[in-house]
Amino acid sequence: MIIGYARVSSQDQNLDRQMNMLTEYGCEKIVEEKFTGTIKERSGLNQLFEVIRKGDTVIVESISRLGRKTLDILNIIQQFDETEIKFVSLKENMDTGTSTGKAMFQMMCVIAELERNLIAERVKEGLDASKRRGKKLGRPKIDKDKINIALRMYDSKEYSIKEIIDATGISQGSLYRAINARKYKAVKRA
Repeated sequence: MIIGYARVSSQDQNLDRQMNMLTEYGCEKIVEEKFTGTIKERSGLNQLFEVIRKGDTVIVESISRLGRKTLDILNIIQQFDETEIKFVSLKENMDTGTSTGKAMFQMMCVIAELERNLIAERVKEGLDASKRRGKKLGRPKIDKDKINIALRMYDSKEYSIKEIIDATGISQGSLYRAINARKYKAVKRA
């Protein structure tokens, strides 16, 4: 079966152009969606995965209809490939059912992997440089006395969370982490 997927980012945008192209191509079914491509979990995309079967072909007007991020798009196309679904993008003239289309997809995967590795290297280099300059990484250590005072104030039930964090100078998140850690220790002992 030839299944089309059409997507625009917002409700006020129009799907007509994509729908016309997909119909002209010969799509037997078209899944349409008006939702941003920056989010991976989309109901239309989920519906597409529910409909497709081994041997089907998914058609899009442009590869960008699958998503905004290269890695997300490649993961979707890879899912198609793993379930033996052909993928065709009309604008980019990409067809994973052909040798050239598969090669193009594999090159895109290599470039995406390179991009992931370069980002990881830059992050590591940045962290190493910060360490060499003497910068401490991670959460700053919190004075245990301040935590103990905050917990006693909390236990007294006489102070609001805001009053506790204002009085002790610790963050709300630190206070809740300390409360939860204490609960966890109590449960573990029991």
